[in-house]
Amino acid sequence: MTGIDSVELNQVIVHKVGNPTRGEVLKLSSNPLTLNDEIVRGLLTKYFLGPFNEHEQYHFTHISDLELNEVYSYVSEIFKHPEKFTAQSAMLAHFLYTKSSHVKVKEGELYVAHFKNVPFGTGYVEAVGLFKSETKETFLKVFPHGQDWEVIAEDGININKLDKGCIIFKENREEGYVVCVVDNSNKQNNAKYWVNDFLQVTPYANSYHNTNNALGMCKLFISNEIAEKFDVTKSGQIDMLNRSMEYFKTKDHFQADEFAKEVIHHPEVMDAFTQYKQTYQQARNVEIEDEFDIHLSAVKKQERAFKTVLKLDKNFHIYIHGRRDMIEKGYDEATGKHFYKLYFEQEA
Repeated sequence: MTGIDSVELNQVIVHKVGNPTRGEVLKLSSNPLTLNDEIVRGLLTKYFLGPFNEHEQYHFTHISDLELNEVYSYVSEIFKHPEKFTAQSAMLAHFLYTKSSHVKVKEGELYVAHFKNVPFGTGYVEAVGLFKSETKETFLKVFPHGQDWEVIAEDGININKLDKGCIIFKENREEGYVVCVVDNSNKQNNAKYWVNDFLQVTPYANSYHNTNNALGMCKLFISNEIAEKFDVTKSGQIDMLNRSMEYFKTKDHFQADEFAKEVIHHPEVMDAFTQYKQTYQQARNVEIEDEFDIHLSAVKKQERAFKTVLKLDKNFHIYIHGRRDMIEKGYDEATGKHFYKLYFEQEA
């Protein structure tokens, strides 16, 4: 998140939340932290807010009634009655404890924070933050000892690596507020308890999420699905990845039919793309609209994941940025090896 220099960190309280299935306990603090040191206050603000992407917005949901979403309810009380901050933070910690029974869930500290003057759109709003630190790192501390120096090892938290976080902006209360989420652990098929079980949030159907999901779907379709169902070379896949990214970078508006014609071309592959879109939406529990405005921040985020490198054994990496007609694949019977022929006008 940018522009956080103006943020006022009003209150912070820390609770220890374990995993009940391992016999770990819930330890509640009776009072918020004393934040008299401005340096510590600034470091905490950066640790809490720095990792968030303000464009990637969610909102609280519930299967029957939004008011029954526990986190939504407790945070609403903090907004309405700031004097209940400590009591409501304890309710949040207890609820997280009940949702921490998965074998992959680690013990950690839950920070509940109340902010003022948080950047939101063109203005500033009040916000509540929930942050959990699960990963400890070892640091060396050098300190004077008489005329010499000593070094000791201490375990602590890396303020540049937030494990889990959530910011609830005091906006759109009736729709479940505007929420930003970070979950940097449990990415690979592990417990998704933070987003699904604890927060119970879902993305807003806005241009950012549409763009982000559409590009993610295109990448997986081209990288995996096409290779399984159609006779396509690796350079052909890279060319299609390049055309996909070029479409999103040069267009203001996405249209599914237009994208299929300009990027995919072949009717049978276009049909497979349409079927894959339906499967992707069901598997990821997302909905990608057939038409939406393209969000440049989402394009920039996904661009880093679009690998357009052709790897040949362990000897060569060929970076392909375009012009598929300038690369030709063949097979040399004399050596029994495949080859690529590259055409160019000038050598840089």
